[in-house]
Amino acid sequence: MATTTKIRPRALVRASGGPRYAVALAVDALGTGLLRPFLLLYGVTVVRLSASATGLAMTVGVIVGLGCMPAVGRRLDRGARSTVVAASMLVRVLGVVLLLAAPTGHVWLFAAAALFLGIGNQAWPAAHAALVATVAHGRERDAALAAGRALRNAGLGVGALLATACLAGGTAALRALAVVTGLAYLGAAALAWSVRVRADAAASTKGGGGGSAPRMRALLAANVVYVFCLNVPEIALPLVLVTQLHASPVWSGVVFVANTLLVVTLQVPVTVLMSRFSRRTALALAGVVLAASYLGFLAATSLGHGWGGPSVAAVSVVCTLGEILYAGSATALVTALAPAHVLGRALARLQLSTGFGLAVSPAAITALAPHGPAALWGSLAAATLGSAGVVATERSRT
Repeated sequence: MATTTKIRPRALVRASGGPRYAVALAVDALGTGLLRPFLLLYGVTVVRLSASATGLAMTVGVIVGLGCMPAVGRRLDRGARSTVVAASMLVRVLGVVLLLAAPTGHVWLFAAAALFLGIGNQAWPAAHAALVATVAHGRERDAALAAGRALRNAGLGVGALLATACLAGGTAALRALAVVTGLAYLGAAALAWSVRVRADAAASTKGGGGGSAPRMRALLAANVVYVFCLNVPEIALPLVLVTQLHASPVWSGVVFVANTLLVVTLQVPVTVLMSRFSRRTALALAGVVLAASYLGFLAATSLGHGWGGPSVAAVSVVCTLGEILYAGSATALVTALAPAHVLGRALARLQLSTGFGLAVSPAAITALAPHGPAALWGSLAAATLGSAGVVATERSRT
């Protein structure tokens, strides 16, 4: 058992890519927070498409974005780091330009905008993790990855609040929101590119590391189930609170705000605290905590209308702690397992498994929910606990 790593703020900024890159991350997160929750609304109210056509275009954008990940991984393995990060931001600028150019009723131009936004959103996590892995190592790298996620959640939260305030302005305000988002992405791309980080050519071409492949496949399979936790506060809990417990919609807002605040404030401290354990142990523990929270939701929903809302909100804190443990260990473990010459492809595969889990989880959650709390929360708990077992036992199999 190792001792807890101590990370000073200045060292954390340096490990994250430097001050300019940290500003780029904040600007990019703010831009994403301004637009992401309201892209559907923009398609319906500004472009005046049907909700089904808008949703289909957004789904296709996500799927095609995932399809681009192998190319992103290969580019990262050729040494590119800050260039790929900047490209992931620039492609979203193009998406915003197409969004602004889409005339009323033009589904194909809106679909093209959603496509480029999807490509940028899917490419960014792998590119960012690869950049951090180039400038930092060991537990300092883990803390930097955690700091990036905390910063991104803060930007997303602030952006969502600003976007909510703009809704009262109607279509003109939504168009202005898109303009601000595009400018934010453009500024973030310029800052990220100016960092000019590339991988060491020798490290990028060095062979070996084939034994990590079985471990990586098991980890990626488990990650598909783990990632369901990211959609629990946004999809599962509002669905349960409103349709099953008939609780006030306020409780859904409380859960979302609490989740954001806890991730922003605790992601780095918890990740640093868990540095006394192996990354694999931390990831397995995350699965146990998440499974326990799902069983807690099952118990909370049995309390009925009066106590159901506050009980679900209280259990959501445990779920968020599991999410924090997961986010602080999954990417860090993949980065530690992957040989340098295939780091980009390993991170791209992780993003593929994450994107797949995020894509299928809404359908799985909404399909299980009508069958009752036991079907929903019991299934999630069993699947997550099983994935935690795979993570914990894989070491002895390889």
